[in-house]
Parts: sequence; structure tokens; C-alpha cells
Amino acid sequence: MKVVVAQRRDAGNRAARLLCRLAGAAVLALAAFPSFAGGIAAAGAEVTTGSIPAENPALLAYSGRMAGDDARTRLIIDFDKRPDISVHYVANPYRILIDLPETVFALKKDEFVARGLFKDVRFGAMAEGRSRIVLTADRPASVTSTEIREEEGGKSFRLVVDTGIVTKEAFVELVNGQKWKEATASVAFADGAVVPGEVVEPGNFVIAVDAGHGGIDNGALGAETGTHEKAVTLAFAKEIAAALNKLPSTEAFLTRDKDEFLSLSQRVQLARSRNANLLISIHADTLRQKDIRGATVYTISDKASDSLAANLAARENLSDEIAGMPLEGEPPEVADILIDLTRRETQGFSIGLAKQVVGAFEGEVRLINNPHRYAGFRVLKAPDVPSVLLELGFLSNKEDEQLLIDPAWQKKVAGLIAEAVGRYRATVVANGG
Repeated sequence: MKVVVAQRRDAGNRAARLLCRLAGAAVLALAAFPSFAGGIAAAGAEVTTGSIPAENPALLAYSGRMAGDDARTRLIIDFDKRPDISVHYVANPYRILIDLPETVFALKKDEFVARGLFKDVRFGAMAEGRSRIVLTADRPASVTSTEIREEEGGKSFRLVVDTGIVTKEAFVELVNGQKWKEATASVAFADGAVVPGEVVEPGNFVIAVDAGHGGIDNGALGAETGTHEKAVTLAFAKEIAAALNKLPSTEAFLTRDKDEFLSLSQRVQLARSRNANLLISIHADTLRQKDIRGATVYTISDKASDSLAANLAARENLSDEIAGMPLEGEPPEVADILIDLTRRETQGFSIGLAKQVVGAFEGEVRLINNPHRYAGFRVLKAPDVPSVLLELGFLSNKEDEQLLIDPAWQKKVAGLIAEAVGRYRATVVANGG
């Protein structure tokens, strides 16, 4: 009898420990993904149970670790429910992709870090109902075995993934032999936003507002609060779209309205499919020089205006690679001479919009030296949609970071951008555009 009681007590203690881990993971998840709480939350901000959705079908990954050497590495992740996984491979660089259903990742950064074969690990949302883990290696590697172990009588499930090095030839065979192609993200739009493809009122001025990064691509990280750039850009994008929609005969829509990954080409295609008159992409980067602050407006160019612009474009263009997207070449149409002529005209309009934004910011928003710069940003490459990329400040600077997460400042900047767009449109109309 004493043995039975002891076994029951032990089982009860294990269940209690699991519930504590899950509760702690839920708090970590809310800190890591502030969209659950309805806004930008600084690291360490107070989280209440009222901010947790009552019914959340997503998996919860609440513990993870990695161990191994330069020949073999094991990945272990604990979930609250049984995960269904699929494995894919992408080259240049060598990457192993582990695709999952929608998953909330509450993994501690100091525990779940790249080790052994892998130089980098990323995880996050990809699209509606899909999440992903991306393992990047210096040399070819493959998954040698996977196992899902039921723990605590079905209260949790442990995913164990073993990996090992392979030859380059074997990796190429894995890439070429897989029957898989990256699925296009399904984009949901906020209430009141215009969905690409809808018929709009004749004469309306359509603007795509693009919140940079998202999902598995966190973007930059705030030096003081630890806020992700993807949360900052989404908050700004919503304010900007709302301000633009107050302009007469104007319809602004968001390329994403939640924490979701979109490839750079998808962002461009959403603007083009909606016949947008403008695309405004929102960002807030970091620099090693923490004393540099202020906003910058970028337009497209094959040659960068300076090293700062070139380095920024290189980082922003890595978004697809971070998410494990296969790199694709330019479509054949870019070589068309008519497309080239259209692009030249579009570039002129983009520069016109950039000048209006800089003018609206002067005296109201701190600007970097030479605030209009240019480089080869892939998100600005639509040949027929005038486009600008706005770096609204630097999360590496303490003063800029505090402004970037301030709702009142976001609203103020959104109003100035709307004024700039209104003046740009009036100028284009006056010139017969």
C-alpha cells in the first residue's frame, strides 16, 4: 500500500512540475510574441493570464536543447502536444528545415542555441498554420533519424532529431530528390484593410504598407528592451495605414497584419496584384555605432549611395535566407526593354516620394545625415510600383528605441507620412501623372 501511495505521489509531483514548466513557458511565449497581448511588450513586462487566448490550437514548444560535435548533433524539443513534422533541405548555405504546424516557441535563448554541426538556429511562424525551425550548417548535413516520445503519460511529447554530416554529392541528391516546393504564405488582412485582388472605387489611390520582417524573421533586437523589429514595424504599419485611409479617395492595406513570415517577392507581388500606386516598407535596424540615430528614406538603385546603405540592403535582403527560402533568380521579364523603361519612370516617382517624406520629417522627426539614400533592396524592385523603404530609427540607440515603441510617437510619425503621401499625390496629379 505504501508503495502505491508513493508511486501516486511521485506521479503527482511529476505532473505538477510539468504544469509549472508549461505555465512558465506560456509567460515566456507572451514575452517573446507580444502580438498575443495586443501590442509591443518589452522584455520582462508584466503578463497576466487574461492576455492568453482561451482556446489556442497551436503547439507549445516549451523546452529545447542541442548537443553534439562537428560530425553528429542531436536536437531535442519538448511540446505540450504531439507534433507532426516534415524535413526539407536547402543549399547555399546548407540548411535543414523542420516544418511544424502552428507553434508557439517559448524556448530559452541560453538553452536552445546552435551547437555541434550547426552555426545558426532560427525558429518561428511562416504563414497561417505553419511554423519552422531552420538549422544552418557550415558543411553538408542530413537528418539520420527522428523520434517522437510520449512523456508523462501523454502530458508532453519529446521530439528527438539526430543529424550527421554527409558528402556534397549526397546533399545535392537530397535537395534534388525531395518532392517539395515552398508554399506561398496565405495572408490574412486586418478588419477594414483592402485585400489584394478586390475591385476598388475608380480613381482611388492604393498604397501597400509593408511591415518589415515577421514570423521566423525577427529582424533587429532592441538594445534596451529586447523588442523585436518585427513587432515595431507591425505597430507602425497599422498606424500608417490608418492615417493614410483618412486621406480622400485613398485605400491603404497591410502586406501582413500579424506575426507572419512573408518572402520579399511575396511582399512585392501583393503590391503589384493590387495595382498599388505606392509601396511603403517599414523598418528599424541596428548599428554597431550605438550613438547614431535618426530616420532614413531609401529608394532602389543598382549602386548603393554609401557603405551604410549597402550594408543595410545586404542585411535586409537576407530575410528569405533566414527563413530557409530557396533563392530564386530574377524573372525573365526583367530583361524586357519595356520593363526597363517602366522601372526608370517608377524610380523617378520613388525619389519624388522620398523627398516628400524627408520634407515632412524635417523639424518634426530626427533625421540621419543625408536622409535620402539608395541601394539594391529587393523589396523595392517592383518595376511598376513606386516604392520606398523607411528606416524610422535605430533600435541600437537608446533614445531612438524608446521613441520607436511609443504609441504616441508612432501615431505622430504616421500622420507625417500621410501628409507626405498627400503632397506627393497632388504633385503627380498636377504634373499629369
